[in-house]
Amino acid sequence: MSTLATGRGHAVVTGGAGFVGSHLCQALLAHGYDVTCVDDYCTGSPHNVAQLADHPGFTFVAGDVAQGLDVDRHTDLVCHLASPASPADYLRLPLHTLDTGSAGTRNALELARRHGARFLLTSTSEVYGDPLEHPQSESYWGNVNPVGPRSVYDEAKRFAEALTTAEAEAADVDTAIVRLFNTYGPRMRPFDGRAVPTFIRQALAGRPLTVTGDGTQTRSLTYVDDTVEGILAMAWSDLSGPVNIGNDTELTMLELARMIIELTGSSSVIEFIERPTDDPMVRRPDLTLARGKLRWEPRTAPRDGLERTIAWFREHPEG
Repeated sequence: MSTLATGRGHAVVTGGAGFVGSHLCQALLAHGYDVTCVDDYCTGSPHNVAQLADHPGFTFVAGDVAQGLDVDRHTDLVCHLASPASPADYLRLPLHTLDTGSAGTRNALELARRHGARFLLTSTSEVYGDPLEHPQSESYWGNVNPVGPRSVYDEAKRFAEALTTAEAEAADVDTAIVRLFNTYGPRMRPFDGRAVPTFIRQALAGRPLTVTGDGTQTRSLTYVDDTVEGILAMAWSDLSGPVNIGNDTELTMLELARMIIELTGSSSVIEFIERPTDDPMVRRPDLTLARGKLRWEPRTAPRDGLERTIAWFREHPEG
């Protein structure tokens, strides 16, 4: 295991005030790292890192990584999470999403190169598009529409993977790529457009749960604590990846909606609405690499994770 696992060092987390990023900052601090969180708040929130503000090892830097990333302090680990990640956000911010995946990734890689740091890119299962292979293994090249509405996110992440790979080969940067599958949990925004917060928000308000299409499309939901543990396992390994980090328990959207109605005790009904363009029909990770090479696997069953997430939304109805 890498010496990074000792926790004695400095990590930079781009997108660190976002949903997953804030949990990662918290975990790194708990492992003994000093953490510099960089975020422009385009989708993140100061509330996500408010509990870290008084930690002596935590520093917040307001900035857009696509415009530059200059951290003077010696850095051991750069985790590049910055990017709008939900359809509601990347469709609202298409050019910013592409800039973050391209120029932002280049700037984060350059920071890692200057400091001799390990660089970790959080990519996404969306690089697989609407997959023709199921479950999805890291060797699958994907089925992505390069000019569809989701392409600004899908192709930004695919380009970020290509850039990371090229930088490793051309500039000898120590790089790692993880592909995250449908992470959910506390600190999600209720109106971010993804299924879990949308269904929970609707159920708690007693409103119909809006299931797209006929609800038979599937997702594999990963509780945020498991995602963060997977990211750290990859950061502390000597693997370059890509490696899938997800939960291979697959649920249909209809099953998810019914589970959330049950867990909230809601009287909500299900309402079917039009399915978005290029919405993937299936999604489930092949976790062979993660289990075999990282000795990591998800520990949180969807039902347990949803109970914790619902409890958080009850306490934080505005997100």
